[in-house]
Amino acid sequence: QVQLVESGGGLVQAGGSLRLSCAASGRTFSRYNMGWFRQAPGKEREFVARISGIGDITYYADSVKGRFTISRDNAKNTAYLQMNSLKPEDTAVYFCATGDLDGHTLIPNYWGKGTLVTVSS
Repeated sequence: QVQLVESGGGLVQAGGSLRLSCAASGRTFSRYNMGWFRQAPGKEREFVARISGIGDITYYADSVKGRFTISRDNAKNTAYLQMNSLKPEDTAVYFCATGDLDGHTLIPNYWGKGTLVTVSS
């Protein structure tokens, strides 16, 4: 079983930046495809970005492309989501997940508990 713990959320003004971290348990972190999802109030959870096990392939939702960057440090068992040029519509709980690749997205097998990002206008 994999345990995922997100951190780095908070309150930021529009145009600002935040970096989210996702710390994973287990010795085989480099085998895990990692992804970030988010859920805004009253909306369904949606895919944000994903990265392959060795970090060579990434995909992004159109809504964040060019502003967000997913990365990972396999030596630290940690995945990251660098979020720049934040907009109020990016306000959501952000969840880290690991799972199976499905085209340009990820089918999660394990979820973290999430971290709240609030972008003020």
